[in-house]
Amino acid sequence: MTGDVENLLLEHMKRFQATLDRFERKQDELVGRVANLESGIASLMQHLTNLTAADAAQQLAIDNVSRRLDRIERRLEMSH
Repeated sequence: MTGDVENLLLEHMKRFQATLDRFERKQDELVGRVANLESGIASLMQHLTNLTAADAAQQLAIDNVSRRLDRIERRLEMSH
């Protein structure tokens, strides 16, 4: 009888261990996926920063062209 109880307990412990192993594997997979998401977000943020810098540079160039055009128009005595 004691042997049957020990075998039953051993079988339950094996099932618990198998379940725990599955949870640990799934957790490891999820941790990896979260790390990939964090990396992707960081990449997107860097890309947005680069786009913002390019936009600022383009706006500066447009402002410079606009000032030059205004000076040319004044020299030619043209009005808006």
